[in-house]
Amino acid sequence: MSKWLNQPNSWNKHARVPGNVQPVYGAQHPPLGLPKTSPEKIQKAKNFDEFQQRTHDAWEFSNDELLALDLGKVLQDVAESTANTVIENHKKAVRCTNSQPKLTKTSPTLNFSSGVPESYPRPNSKERDKNEREAIKLRKFEEVLAEDPINIERLRALCWNGIPIKLRPKAWRLLTGYLPTSKSRQTETLERKRKEYFLFVDNIFNSTTDFNQETHRQIKIDIPRTKPLIPLFQKPEIQLLFERILYIWSIRHPASGYVQGINDLVVPFFTVFLSEVNGFKYVEDLEISDYSPEDFRNIEADAFWCLTKLLDGIQDNYTFAQPGIQNKVTALKDLMKRIDCELHQHLELLQVEYLQFAFRWMNNLLMREIPLQCSIRLWDTYQSEAEGFSNFHLYVCAAFLKYWSRQLKEEKDFQGVLLKLQNLPTYHWRDNEINQILAQAYELKCMFANAPSHLNSHS
Repeated sequence: MSKWLNQPNSWNKHARVPGNVQPVYGAQHPPLGLPKTSPEKIQKAKNFDEFQQRTHDAWEFSNDELLALDLGKVLQDVAESTANTVIENHKKAVRCTNSQPKLTKTSPTLNFSSGVPESYPRPNSKERDKNEREAIKLRKFEEVLAEDPINIERLRALCWNGIPIKLRPKAWRLLTGYLPTSKSRQTETLERKRKEYFLFVDNIFNSTTDFNQETHRQIKIDIPRTKPLIPLFQKPEIQLLFERILYIWSIRHPASGYVQGINDLVVPFFTVFLSEVNGFKYVEDLEISDYSPEDFRNIEADAFWCLTKLLDGIQDNYTFAQPGIQNKVTALKDLMKRIDCELHQHLELLQVEYLQFAFRWMNNLLMREIPLQCSIRLWDTYQSEAEGFSNFHLYVCAAFLKYWSRQLKEEKDFQGVLLKLQNLPTYHWRDNEINQILAQAYELKCMFANAPSHLNSHS
């Protein structure tokens, strides 16, 4: 090493100026300008001198040549050349940038690598599949509703899994039997029934001779309690509409008369029929003045007749002593013994009676336990079942109670269980939760509906 350092002329006279590209040995980059050599011909250097002779160094100048060079001039030329190149490249980049359209704050950020704006919603496979299913479902409904007469059994089968919002008003009128399946009779029937209802308003609600003050007083007490958190149902015009419906129904059905809880059953019909004049949206508030009086007259009449059809099937829930509800609560208790014995025993141990929480479930059809839109979805299925509001509701209540089994078994005293049951956290529920409850209810129906002895309290 010292021998090499002491050599007076250790720089290669044929070397290039520092900074130029020099040949580099390597597996992927053979020496530039040299003939390719097969791997087997390359031999390793035995000592440093031999390695030095085989290596081309970029700084191999003789001392005399190095001193002869005007390094200041070389470095200045290189610096100026590099600076000019950078400036020219920068000018080109600026011209290219100015030629592109300027993006405003509201413009999406562009990702040129993908060719799609990043802020644009990208198609989601689950969302796409859901939209395709909804489109197929809508076409099936439209095909059935286009028939004349409409095949009501085919319609019931489709409605079991939920009805598209735009077709729900017409489907509900058909399912309740209010609207005939023959299209030639539909318009005439609606006009006649709506006129008939407002004759009842004139002859019953506006009567000055046989007006039942006690019934009317109870209705006026209950109506403000109807969905109190939804501003729409606190408007005086809407409350008066509900008063007329409930009072006329109670006077025309003296066997039961008005019973607390019936007021809740008007809400789904009113909301669904209101959506027809509201762009098929379920809203919590609106300006009454934005709609014509004729719109609300039709909504009121249709809600009255559909409520009447519903209550005809469960009237024993509201006759004296409400025997229908008493029987259903007992059936629920027997059913829970079979499907969730641990929860049933836990309730009995804490002396929680089924009547203390399930009476309201039967009386109001779970209207006070779940959000309004969930009730509407639930009623799609109820109206598709032959006895949906009377019999199938029992299995829905059983599935609903079993859904909360774990949380209820964690409560260790009577008060904790009852408070939980009276304030179940369903405010976030949507169709998915209701579909889950309905699926379990259908399983229970298949298991027990045709085997009533399995629900015998003494078995």
